[in-house]
Amino acid sequence: MASLCFQSPSKPIAYFQLKSNPSPPLFSKVSVFRCKASVQTLVAVEPEPVFVSVKTFAPATVANLGPGFDFLGCAVDGLGDHVTLRVDPSVRAGEISISEITGTTSKLSTNPLRNCAGIAAIATMKMLGIRSVGLSLDLHKGLPLGSGLGSSAASAAAAAVAVNEIFGKKLGNDELVLAGLESEAKVSGYHADNIAPSIMGGFVLIRNYEPLDLKPLRFPTDKDLFFVLVSPEFEAPTKKMRAALPTEIPMVHHVWNSSQAAALVAAVLEGDAMMLGKALSSDKVVEPKRAPLIPGMEAVKKAALEAGAFGCTISGAGPTAVAVIDSEEKGEVIGEKMVEAFWNVGHLKSVASVKKLDRIGARLINSISR
Repeated sequence: MASLCFQSPSKPIAYFQLKSNPSPPLFSKVSVFRCKASVQTLVAVEPEPVFVSVKTFAPATVANLGPGFDFLGCAVDGLGDHVTLRVDPSVRAGEISISEITGTTSKLSTNPLRNCAGIAAIATMKMLGIRSVGLSLDLHKGLPLGSGLGSSAASAAAAAVAVNEIFGKKLGNDELVLAGLESEAKVSGYHADNIAPSIMGGFVLIRNYEPLDLKPLRFPTDKDLFFVLVSPEFEAPTKKMRAALPTEIPMVHHVWNSSQAAALVAAVLEGDAMMLGKALSSDKVVEPKRAPLIPGMEAVKKAALEAGAFGCTISGAGPTAVAVIDSEEKGEVIGEKMVEAFWNVGHLKSVASVKKLDRIGARLINSISR
């Protein structure tokens, strides 16, 4: 555990502590505890399945949003993972098997204890007290690993929602987020800024981890907001990118980031895409340490801003760059300039897409009744 030393020219030093793999909020005065999702059976009577099979979808997410490290995130439309879940008499009662994994990767384990979807599904089954039914799960990855778009969280969210749906939707969003956190804790750390928006949709503020306190932030439906997502052919593992975080920051940077995070929340609630972009683009703590690890990232951000983006930063741990704008047409132009910068400066091929805010979150796509 490392110390954070905050000091201003005219004030005494204030000491904080930051875990080397920070999980709960970035700053905790004096003591930092290790939060763990307390997964317990929450349903008095074991529910029976209401469907023989369900298919769910969970969206990609943009975590941190610049100054909101580990406590702000949002869901983006059109990208994500699918889970198909079936009641399977060949699987031992109370257990789950992963039958197939398709899509963007072949690297994932089909052992449910070593797979994001499996871990979240098991946690959800435990919450529901499932002991009499066996399940089999197919996972279709629409998101690449290590993309900075919440790939592990999307798998976990889709699986948790699938289990909940097949047994009659007995659990609420907070419980499903806790189930997803069981998975995230084993993969990338105990942080909810991907799993919460993937399940809940929209923007989500994580006010506290113990107890878990989630605050949905409603971006007005009559205002336009588009995300320009540019993903290079480069993997940035979350654990590696977390290792790059500073162990000390000046008080002035703490104050600055706090003010920008507050401005970002205000911008979301007011539907002010321009202010949102300015705040998102102003991180002085995390982005300066991570950007140099992604070839061309600093040039990509400059290109986005010069092309008219309201703001640009790293999505999650990267390597995807995210810019914000209020027009899809402008977003396509900005995306082209960002792709050029990744190639010209970082020598990386990349793909751009322009997406809206996903306001729904993880959901049931189709089902077959008993």
